[in-house]
Amino acid sequence: MAHLASVEDRLRESVESADPFVTEAAKHLMDAGGKRFRPMLVAVCAHFGDPHAPELVDASTVLELTHVATLYHDDVMDEALVRRGTPSANARWGNSLAILVGDFLFSRAAELAAGLGPDAVRIQAQTFAQLVHGQIAETVGPRDADPVEHHLKVLDGKTASLMATCGTFGGMFSGASPATTAALTTYCETLGLAFQLSDDLLDISSDSTDSGKTPGTDLREGVPTLPVLYALASDDSDPAAVRLRQILADGPVTDDALHAEALELLRDSVALKRARETVRGYAEQARAQLQGLPRNAARDALESLCDVIADRIA
Repeated sequence: MAHLASVEDRLRESVESADPFVTEAAKHLMDAGGKRFRPMLVAVCAHFGDPHAPELVDASTVLELTHVATLYHDDVMDEALVRRGTPSANARWGNSLAILVGDFLFSRAAELAAGLGPDAVRIQAQTFAQLVHGQIAETVGPRDADPVEHHLKVLDGKTASLMATCGTFGGMFSGASPATTAALTTYCETLGLAFQLSDDLLDISSDSTDSGKTPGTDLREGVPTLPVLYALASDDSDPAAVRLRQILADGPVTDDALHAEALELLRDSVALKRARETVRGYAEQARAQLQGLPRNAARDALESLCDVIADRIA
């Protein structure tokens, strides 16, 4: 797709710096690849207006730069050693430099947004604030809040908010009507939540050959996911459910034997089935949010993304 090729060129231009080291560090994750899902979503949403509008390339680049910047920061927060099959920036250069490179990418995104006008700057700033709120919520934990509701709040901030802006930018910069742009924004936010929640399930149900990730990684690291939260909240007296709660109650499951047992119990649990239903519910909600839009190839593509989410957790 020509749009994605142009975005790729713009990304490479945007990470260039007068300092060769900054350029190298900023290109680190760009060169490692990535699905460029957000620019693709902007491009599809733009087909409800003029998909060739010149602002769309910079709008897509703003969102991808913002996304990649969050990855630098996330890896520091998570103490991650690998990202996209390559050593993470923090593993290679240390936490301080990784944070600063993320800041550099955020600044490049803001600079591009300024060229798109005050509305783009405002929307990008609001999105950035939501991303930060999501990260803060994850860091401080649920406190007195319901753990499941808190998990959804975290994902809405950390993932769905940026996806929502893909719909906003795709609609507004293609010249789509305000009503269409609003529908695309809502759809993309719900889709983002469904997609991220599906990752919770894949960590448990998939084989490493399918997902590229060792099954149960989140479980081993004590990362709360929807099936685990549902299992912990259950009052099911079934012996398997009780045993699962006993294992999960202690946090990270690092013992290999207990990890294997917990993974097997989760795969057969009511909690996993309930989580699948939740994800499918969000996918169908996203599909319903497209109902007022014209029937065209773009709408078909957006609906097919709902099917992809449902299929990947089957």
